[in-house]
Amino acid sequence: MGSERRKLEEQRSATTSEGKDLRKRGQRRDLSGISGDEEHRRLSVLRDRGGLEVRNDKKEQSSCAKSALIMEKRRVAIWLVFFASMIMTKGMMRAERANKSASGGLFWSTAKEEGDLARKAEAEESTTVLNEMDEFDGGFSSLDGMLQWAIGHSDPAKLKETAENIQQLSPNELKSHQLEIKDLMERLKTPSDAQLMQIAINDLNDSSLTLEDHRHALQELLILVEPIDNSNDLHKLGGLSVIIRKLNNLDPEMRTTSAWILGKASQNNPIVQKQVLELGGLKKLMKMVKSSFLEEATKALYAVSALIRNNLDGQELFYAEAGDLMLQDILSNSSIDTVLRKKSVFLVADLVESQLETRNNAELPFFSNRFFLKSLVDLTASTDLDLQEKALIAIKNLLQLRTTEAIVFKQFCGLDGALERMRQQLQQLMAEENWRDYAVDLESLRREVELIFLGKLEKVPT
Repeated sequence: MGSERRKLEEQRSATTSEGKDLRKRGQRRDLSGISGDEEHRRLSVLRDRGGLEVRNDKKEQSSCAKSALIMEKRRVAIWLVFFASMIMTKGMMRAERANKSASGGLFWSTAKEEGDLARKAEAEESTTVLNEMDEFDGGFSSLDGMLQWAIGHSDPAKLKETAENIQQLSPNELKSHQLEIKDLMERLKTPSDAQLMQIAINDLNDSSLTLEDHRHALQELLILVEPIDNSNDLHKLGGLSVIIRKLNNLDPEMRTTSAWILGKASQNNPIVQKQVLELGGLKKLMKMVKSSFLEEATKALYAVSALIRNNLDGQELFYAEAGDLMLQDILSNSSIDTVLRKKSVFLVADLVESQLETRNNAELPFFSNRFFLKSLVDLTASTDLDLQEKALIAIKNLLQLRTTEAIVFKQFCGLDGALERMRQQLQQLMAEENWRDYAVDLESLRREVELIFLGKLEKVPT
């Protein structure tokens, strides 16, 4: 593991300077399919792993290091141009010799001199060395990109003169320069996301590392699992089972970050949802929602929502583990932090919407529980407008269920009075320029809920 860290440190240093050099040239790795945002994410992981800290008193030293790396890269590129020029020149010389005739006409020679074969072997050897470097990932999309950049930043006359001089090098000198370029490219090569993920997972499995090292590994995975392809690789690399185990860690930060990773990886990803459910992650996350640490409870609820959204198997397991009671406890407890209550209301609205999309299935008794419904209506009196909006969305969905009764909303929950009080509040906010647009949108939603409620109430037999 020590050698991996040293190697990664060298790669991190080179990659940091490389990113700055790329921005100066305005070039991105188009052919490799890596976007600027993904490059920034990958660079941030490498900076974190190396413990990079940018300080003002080290700007001058950092600038020198960047300049040195840029010069190295330019030297690599120019040597590649020289080798390419040399190969092309030799090829042209062979073609000229092969196609000359006594009559001055052109024909293709079928005979090959031993010297030509020897030169061809030399050219193929050079090409082989270059081809071995095709996977170079140091700021250019390919060797072709590096060649184009070098040619565009070189003086044509000097380039031609130097290329001719290089042709005079001995085979040993030429081979030495080729190996030098290969070594430089290896040092500039950026690890893939899968490699970075594997290193972080290995760190989590290494009990000899410190708690801080384990926290750092989780932070790296938190960034790396954002792309869906990386999330799908997490289980293949053995990461999901490790992260789920960390939900039982004694350190709250470890548990919190682990839950956050599971939420990110599961978001709109049926493959990872299924894997986490099969590994028993949902039950542990639901237990964490009751944590006294707000951040842990919030991230755990976020992960629960991501796991069961648009996933009927996950929702079935959620209800089997008394998830409905968990939500009701959060919504009815005014002492619970607003952030956690917002996430709970949002989850309720999502679950009801899922129920509406599967009308053939029996509606859950939980959705028509009067105490549950009243806890939602009471949230419309909150001073937090975002919470009010989320509560209105949940109520709108609930009103569209067959089993919810309008009379319960009116007599037990007091929905009509709550909607009127909200209307008056929003009218006042519309008079304030900073709140006008938001208040107008919220009033439109409030009115929509009111119309659905009144329409359902009219159907109640008198």
